[in-house]
Amino acid sequence: MNFQFTDIIGSVGVFILLLAFVLNLLNKISRENIIYILMNIAGAGLACYASYLINYLPFIILEGVWTFVSIIALLSYKKEIT
Repeated sequence: MNFQFTDIIGSVGVFILLLAFVLNLLNKISRENIIYILMNIAGAGLACYASYLINYLPFIILEGVWTFVSIIALLSYKKEIT
């Protein structure tokens, strides 16, 4: 298999998202944890970027919304700690 740049970026993004999901399911991090929120932003952002590079609109929308919602969670988190 010959990995392209978009495959690597997308795979890293999906790995980060799945790792956050599994850690949450195993009760290692909660969804309110800053690490979980940042992993979702990074993972979805990378997956969105890779989808944009290959011009795959369904996943651009999915991952873009995921990133946006995660950023809102980050902003809410910051309000709670200030």
